[in-house]
Amino acid sequence: MFDDIEKILLDKESLQKINSRLGTEISSHYSHKNLLIVGLLKGCVVFLSDLIRNINIFCEFDFIAVSSYSGTESRGEIKINMDLDIPMHNKDVLIVDDILDTGITMSNIKKLLNAKNPKSLNVCVLLDKPARRKISIEAEFVGTKIENYFAVGYGLDFNEKYRNLPYIGVLKPEVVQNLR
Repeated sequence: MFDDIEKILLDKESLQKINSRLGTEISSHYSHKNLLIVGLLKGCVVFLSDLIRNINIFCEFDFIAVSSYSGTESRGEIKINMDLDIPMHNKDVLIVDDILDTGITMSNIKKLLNAKNPKSLNVCVLLDKPARRKISIEAEFVGTKIENYFAVGYGLDFNEKYRNLPYIGVLKPEVVQNLR
């Protein structure tokens, strides 16, 4: 598995620094607010687990499961696999995801969640990949921007593989070809 990685984009230390910074920004922004963090499964799990340990205000969190990818490409539509349990009416909602790529999934999620009448709705992503954007959408809280790499690890996957890497790396092109 580790031999499949062409290069490391973010090591453990870099990820810890990003989580610390984002935790401070989120804590400051949502101070004295009724924060509900909504994680997009499955990719957000590792990031969200580390991020919430860096948020020093009261918050609730819940999860929504959607699917939009097949291999390396977004299908352009989302399927809701699991909806929220916690009502979000009149709460300040922060959507947390691993990556903002084409923007299609996040745009659809925002529409879906806005219909549930939150007090506010913002987005936090670990990675922002603007080169692939098909819909004009931005995250209010961004870990870091990356070039047009297919990143894996730290929750990000390729066909459900590589999520458990302790860093974010780029797959070798031949690995991507062989796994398609």
